[in-house]
Amino acid sequence: PPCIYILHSGKHPMDAHRLSDWRLHSSRLHIIMANSVLLFLAVVFCFAAVAFPAGELRRISLKKRPIDADDLRTAKFRFTRLGDRISGFQGPSPRSAEGGDYIELKNYLDAQYYGVIGIGTPPQTFTVVFDTGSSNLWVPSSKCYFSLPCYFHAKYKASKSNTHQENGETCSIVYGSGAVSGVLSADVVTLGDLKVTDQVFMEARRELGLAFLFSKFDGILGLGFKEISVDDVTPVWYNILDQGLVTEPVFSFWLNRKADDETGGELVLGGTDPNHFKGEHTFVPITRKGYWQFEMGDFLINGSTTGLCSGHCAAVVDSGTSLIAGPMGVIAEVNQAIGASGVVSQECKTVVSEYGDLIIELLMQQLSPEKVCSQIGLCSFNSEGHKVSPHIASVLDSGIEDVASVRDSWCSICEMTVIWARNQLFSSKTREQIKSYLNNLCEHLPSPNGESAVDCNQIPTMPDVSFTIGEKQFNLTSEQYVLKVGEGIQAQCISGFMGLDVPSGPLWILGDIFMGVYHTVFDFGNTRVGFAKAA
Repeated sequence: PPCIYILHSGKHPMDAHRLSDWRLHSSRLHIIMANSVLLFLAVVFCFAAVAFPAGELRRISLKKRPIDADDLRTAKFRFTRLGDRISGFQGPSPRSAEGGDYIELKNYLDAQYYGVIGIGTPPQTFTVVFDTGSSNLWVPSSKCYFSLPCYFHAKYKASKSNTHQENGETCSIVYGSGAVSGVLSADVVTLGDLKVTDQVFMEARRELGLAFLFSKFDGILGLGFKEISVDDVTPVWYNILDQGLVTEPVFSFWLNRKADDETGGELVLGGTDPNHFKGEHTFVPITRKGYWQFEMGDFLINGSTTGLCSGHCAAVVDSGTSLIAGPMGVIAEVNQAIGASGVVSQECKTVVSEYGDLIIELLMQQLSPEKVCSQIGLCSFNSEGHKVSPHIASVLDSGIEDVASVRDSWCSICEMTVIWARNQLFSSKTREQIKSYLNNLCEHLPSPNGESAVDCNQIPTMPDVSFTIGEKQFNLTSEQYVLKVGEGIQAQCISGFMGLDVPSGPLWILGDIFMGVYHTVFDFGNTRVGFAKAA
């Protein structure tokens, strides 16, 4: 059997997406580095892994730590970045797999899944996140001198590899959690017992963002399509296929959501393991190459429609994040149903107060949400066909930088308010009942940082939610979509949903909360993705 590497799961320990430049004066940096020597040595020994010969099964024990609410807030920035990109995007195991090779995953408190790869000859080992939301491979470089995160992670040493090939081109990659830059190189990349030759990757010489300083991973290995690869670098998965290292152009994720279990899950390259799932997979075609993007239908709360996606929404399955992001209006309905407390959106209440009666009147005339908001003057369309909000034109004189974002927010708030009101009209509610309901939903809009707390004692009474994919409903229970943060009397329960609105239209991003419940197959050969109940 091939050698199995354990994938650990790690969650950023603080607000990792405050993208600080780390513009430290050189003298201050030298002091920090000097004081960090002992810690640096300890971390290197902690993170360094051993490349075991093929034919032996080796497991690396999982180290765990309590997570806090700040950890979950970081997902908001990843979602925002991913949403922006999608909007602007053009264009061995003791068991037998069905033609596949295994990389075992480890669950880091249901937060993130990561594992070990090797780069170079002999292999230098690194922990990486296997991320379907990006397409490049990068690890820290031994020439990363002036970024503090590099001193706390394993670093690639080109001089120690017999198969290193210098490229020299510069490269920069921006994630929701930070940014990395460096130079491109090529070498042998080892995944399990697979050796991918001539793989181009980035040696990161600068890492910005606290995510990388405190992360449990050294780098990221992207499993997205080449269309979103920075600098058009051929992704690892493409080279695996081109070099004939697997029999089928398929990879699959099984994520074990039981944090106490020894194994956190497995990534299977080239096939699927029937022990990982129950029944048959439901497959849907990829609608837009780049991310693993597909079309989903209605989102239900306790079997009742939320309306917004009844005519279909775009969705992306993303192994690089733990949570689920969805349209702000729908997430507000979820939060209300589960009693989540968020920050009051004054804009939302303003729309209800000033335009509530008019919205109801126009809906009774069978106008669509877009036309209603255009009719009352909260949304209009510019020459490029994008929605803008003339209602806040005075903002242009106020010096606010992100005017486009403000315009989009007023349109989005109006349209989600209209959809809420329309659903209530369908339920034969009175005008006052509708406005009261709308104000209640405004109270439950997600907070600016994205997180929403719930009462841990009420989890058993919270409703199920359902995603419609391929005409089939995929249910999540409250025990599955609520994350427990901390221990004992300080324990807090956080909703696994975050709000995200993008200009291109309603979008869902399905992270590990969803993938932990549903075994996910990424069928590259047939450009489709499939889901089945995880075993």
